[in-house]
Amino acid sequence: MVLLHVKRGDESQFLLQAPGSTEVEELTVQVARVYNGRLKVQRLCSEMEELAEHGIFLPPNMQGLTDDQIEELKLKDEWGEKCVPSGGAVFKKDDIGRRNGQAPNEKMKQVLKKTIEEAKAIISKKQVEAGVCVTMEMVKDALDQLRGAVMIVYPMGLPPYDPIRMEFENKEDLSGTQAGLNVIKESEAQLWWAAKELRRTKKLSDYVGKNEKTKIIAKIQQRGQGAPAREPIISSEEQKQLMLFYHRRQEELKRLEENDDDACLNSPWADNTALKRHFHGVKDIKWRPR
Repeated sequence: MVLLHVKRGDESQFLLQAPGSTEVEELTVQVARVYNGRLKVQRLCSEMEELAEHGIFLPPNMQGLTDDQIEELKLKDEWGEKCVPSGGAVFKKDDIGRRNGQAPNEKMKQVLKKTIEEAKAIISKKQVEAGVCVTMEMVKDALDQLRGAVMIVYPMGLPPYDPIRMEFENKEDLSGTQAGLNVIKESEAQLWWAAKELRRTKKLSDYVGKNEKTKIIAKIQQRGQGAPAREPIISSEEQKQLMLFYHRRQEELKRLEENDDDACLNSPWADNTALKRHFHGVKDIKWRPR
């Protein structure tokens, strides 16, 4: 199995294994799905952290309004009365005005937060350092865990306009957001390796050869964005070690220059007549008055 270290730009994303005989078309779609799936998990974790702190989403026509404005306009959060967290709610106002402030109690909050941490660990970039490959099954497992935690805390479900529910139902609208710019459509995804685009009409082995133990750094890119930057010759850690070595070397040379004087000529080992006096038996003679 060829090991792919997938990156977006210079940032590591995940490891993926694929046989050398895999079509690049299939591989590109697989990489794009895992990449986008990880982004979905990250978005869900972010929204669920807000859910644990401030409760469900307000209706779009009530978001950003003050209590006085809501009362003046006679607006009512109908879903807020239906969607009460298990064990009762604890009021914690959302200063941004996106959520209704009816947060879950401490026990239910910990259920959400623990699941969030477990889901983050599954798709974490630290999996690259650990040598663990991320598959679509692992991404789906993380999504199922998050879905299960929401069902435990909100067994009646979430409002249809809540971004968490929309993410679970694949109805999320990311247009005009930074999160939307990060997503790469499967049909527009490209893989690059060694400054070459992996053409979808070829096989992976056409680029990396028949050796199934090959490891490559593949960069995922949106079509039309051009070739990604090439990998540096040495890593940032190696560069730090190199700079540290040269700094120590310069300090050592500086100290040698400061000690470059004639004081050493008075040392016994610098006496060029020491051997002659040794054979004449006049070594270490000291003169003093009687």
